[in-house]
Amino acid sequence: MDIKYIETDILIIGGGAAGCFAALQVYKKSPRCKVVVMEKAHIERSGCLAMGLNAINAYIHPEQTPESYVDFVDREFEGVIRKDLVLTIAKRLNEVVKEVEALGLPIEKNDDGTYKKRGSRSVRIFGERLKPILAEAVMKTTAKVLNRVVATNFIYDGKKVCGAFGYGVRDNCLYVIRAKAVIVSTGGASGIYKPINTGGARHLMWYCPWNAGTGYAMGIRIGAEMTSFENRFIPLRVKDVNAPTGTIAVGVYSKQVNALGEDYLGCHYQHLGGRKCLTQYRLFATLEEMKACRGPCYLDTTNLNDEEEKQLKEDYLNMNPQIVLLWASNGMGPRKKPVEIRGTEPYVVGGHCQAGYWVDTERRTTIPGLYAAGESAGGAPKKYVSGCWVEGAIAASTALNDIDDTSTTDIDGAIIEKEKSRLSGILNRTIGITPLDARERLQKIMDEYAGGISFNYMLHENRLLEARQLLQCLHKHTNEVMAVDNYNLVEALECIDRIDVARTLVEHLMYRKETRWACYQTRWDYPQKDDEHWLKYVNSVYDIETNEIKMIERPLQ
Repeated sequence: MDIKYIETDILIIGGGAAGCFAALQVYKKSPRCKVVVMEKAHIERSGCLAMGLNAINAYIHPEQTPESYVDFVDREFEGVIRKDLVLTIAKRLNEVVKEVEALGLPIEKNDDGTYKKRGSRSVRIFGERLKPILAEAVMKTTAKVLNRVVATNFIYDGKKVCGAFGYGVRDNCLYVIRAKAVIVSTGGASGIYKPINTGGARHLMWYCPWNAGTGYAMGIRIGAEMTSFENRFIPLRVKDVNAPTGTIAVGVYSKQVNALGEDYLGCHYQHLGGRKCLTQYRLFATLEEMKACRGPCYLDTTNLNDEEEKQLKEDYLNMNPQIVLLWASNGMGPRKKPVEIRGTEPYVVGGHCQAGYWVDTERRTTIPGLYAAGESAGGAPKKYVSGCWVEGAIAASTALNDIDDTSTTDIDGAIIEKEKSRLSGILNRTIGITPLDARERLQKIMDEYAGGISFNYMLHENRLLEARQLLQCLHKHTNEVMAVDNYNLVEALECIDRIDVARTLVEHLMYRKETRWACYQTRWDYPQKDDEHWLKYVNSVYDIETNEIKMIERPLQ
C-alpha cells in the first residue's frame, strides 16, 4: 500500500450537502485558501441527496420568524434541543436557499414570484439534479476533490486534530492529509439495525445505505464529546420502497387510514393531537393500529384527481423514482389503491433528529481543530438540507477565522505507519471474520436487544445490558475482520465504524431513564416523560485508555 501526502488549509470530510456548501463558502470568503474535499463516493451523486429532492423542508415564510421556527422544533422534540444552534440555522435558512437557487436549482414559484409552499415551513423544488448542481459549483473552484477516498481516522496528536487519513479505493493508497482545520460533514449512520428489506434489497432503505457513521466513529475514537444519540430517528415510510410519506401527506393532503378506512389519527388519537400530532406520534399511532388488529395502515390516495396524481408522480421522480416504477409495473396507481405505510429500522442522524458532535454556536467540536456541520453536528434537529447548508457555511467561516495564525502540524511517522498497518492487516488477512458476518451480527444484536423493528422499537434495561455485553465482545473481534479486495476493505472499515457508533448509542439509550420521544426512545421500564430529572442533554465521551464510554449530563441552554 503506497502513501500519498497532501497538505492543505482546510480539509472537508464528506462531500454531501454541508460539505459542498462549506467548500463554496470558503472560496467565497477566501479565494486563495487551499481546500481538500474527501468523498468516499463521487460528489456528483453522493450522500442523502444522491437521488434528488422534491422540497426544501426548512424555510421561513413571511408569516413566520426564526424564533417561531425554534419554538416549532422545541415542541416537536419535547423541550430538549439546543435552541442556540437552531436559532443560528433559522436566521440564515432563506439566505442559503437563495444562494443555491442562484447556482441553478429550479424552485417552483407562484405567479407573483414567491416560492410555492409545500407545508408551513417548506417550498417545492425540482431537485432531481440538486447534487450535481452543488458538485458542479465546487468543481469550478480550485478545491481539490478526492473522490472515492474513504476517511479512516483523524490524525490526532493528543491535543488537536491535524488532518485525517483516507483510503483510496481505486489506487489502494493511504492518503495522509495534513490540515490546519478539519470540517467533518459525513452524515449520520444507517445499517446499524437489521433493515426491513432483506437479501438483495437490503440497501433499499430510507437513509443513504453507505452513510456508515464514519464521521461519528472517528470522533468517538479520539474522545470527542457526542450528544443525543438516544434520540434515534425512525421514519414512517411507504412500505417496501421506503419512499417519503410527506410527499403524499403534505403534498396532496392525504389522511392516514387503517384497514377499516378510518382516519385513525382523528378517530383514536385525539389525546395525542390527532392529525396535528407530533411527527413521532404518526409512527406510534400506526404501530398501535397494527397491535389493535386494525392494520395494515395506508395513506388514502384514492380521492386524488388527475392533476393531483400527476403532481404526486412528478414529485417522486424528483426524489424517489422507485415508487413510480412500482405503480407502473403493477398497474395499481395511487388512485386505484391506497399507499401502505410502516416504520423503518432506526437510524442515528443529526438532521431529522439530533445525534452528533457536541458543538458551540460556531460549530467547533470539543476537540481543537475539528468542526462539525450538517448531519454530523448534534443538538439541532429538523435542519434538513437547507439547515445543513447553513451549518456548512458557519463551520467554514469559523475554520477560516481560526486558522489565520496557525500552520500545519508535523505528523509523527509512527502514527502513519500504525494506520497503514491497520488497513494492510485487514486486507492481507486470509483467515478471519468477513464484513458480511460482522454486519449481520451487529444488526441482529441491535435489532433484538436495542429496540429494533422486530421488537416494535421498545427498550428496557435488561436487554440493553445484554446489548452492551454482546457489543463489547463483537468490538474485541474487530481485529479479526478480513477483506478480499479494496472494496471489501471499505465494507470492513464501515463495519468497525458502525460497531463504535452502536456502542455509544446503547449507552445513551440506557442512560436516559424515561420515555421522551415515542418510538424513537420508548422505555418499557420507564414509560413516562420525566421533566423533573431528564429535561437535559445526555452526552458521552469515549475513554481511549479504558475502552469505556463516560456519560455526561448537560443542562438546557
